[in-house]
Amino acid sequence: MASVKTKAPGVFPVIMAGGSGTRFWPLSRASRPKQFLPLATNRPLIVETLARLKGLATPKQTFVVCGAVHAPMVRKALPSLPKGNVLVEPQARNTAPAIALATAAVAHVDPRGVLVVLPSDQHVADVPAFQASVNEAIAVALQGHIVTLGIHPTRPETGYGYIQVGEPLSGTARRVSRFAEKPDRATAEQYVVSGEYLWNAGLFVFRADVMLEAFKHHMPELSQALEPIRAAWGTSKAAKVLAREFLEMPATSIDYGVAEKATNIAVVPSRCGWSDVGSFNALPEVRPTDESGNVSVGKDVFLIDSAGCVVVAKDKPIAVVGMKDVVVVDAGDAMLVLPKEKSQDVRKVVEALKAKKRLALL
Repeated sequence: MASVKTKAPGVFPVIMAGGSGTRFWPLSRASRPKQFLPLATNRPLIVETLARLKGLATPKQTFVVCGAVHAPMVRKALPSLPKGNVLVEPQARNTAPAIALATAAVAHVDPRGVLVVLPSDQHVADVPAFQASVNEAIAVALQGHIVTLGIHPTRPETGYGYIQVGEPLSGTARRVSRFAEKPDRATAEQYVVSGEYLWNAGLFVFRADVMLEAFKHHMPELSQALEPIRAAWGTSKAAKVLAREFLEMPATSIDYGVAEKATNIAVVPSRCGWSDVGSFNALPEVRPTDESGNVSVGKDVFLIDSAGCVVVAKDKPIAVVGMKDVVVVDAGDAMLVLPKEKSQDVRKVVEALKAKKRLALL
């Protein structure tokens, strides 16, 4: 008797584009968050994200999850995506509900399809190395694991979560021993010296059926709300059911809801020149610098006797003289000046603007 060939599971990238990116004010606004800014190159981060998937999957296999206010911007930035591949969340409720929505979409097309979930606002310098890591993660995911990419740390970073690696699986893949929260400086130094920890980049690879089972086991409330959405998918009732049931899902991260609880979690270590582009302080990691370590964006930037500065000019000349490690950003209607070491505090400006109801600047 001839054997029956089964179709291999497809690969479906899912770009998470729901972030607000308040640490890049005044460039980022509620209507134009970080992922739509050309921070690492001259193209928006979300465009770069789709571009690095070329060869892994086609735009027709690629989904984007975002809020209603940003859906038109996603469609404009990524015109090759089919309109139905932009999945609109009725409300921002953290990453677990967003990934559940994407898993339902993929399961409708291919119940054993492999999702490659990645943020829309990161930078990868070595795309071939990134794709090699993703391909290895796909192979491990096909075996029934929920896989994350772990980045080899290059410094004792206190702004990232970490992944402690466990026993070997296949290739370079390892079981995850535990997820560690953002550490203090001393703990981060211990993590790097030990060689047992990787940065948690928030990239996950898994089969749709495996994640649906994980939701059922570890997040039953979310799973219960997801079932009516799946049942109505592709029907005239889909939008109404989604609007109702999505709000019943707990607003929880995928890390807390599933990854920290499941026993089938694996990690593929990667060296791909990854950066989360978390603040203006990160731009020297992803942008060319001059001989004094300055980054300048815009044609009318003049840096004189200055070192380690980040200067972004829009429509007026900016001259920086005798300064070290400062950030100067002109967005046209607002300007930011601060020491690079205080880059994480830009969100305090956003909070102050909210308190004063300066909504036009948010």
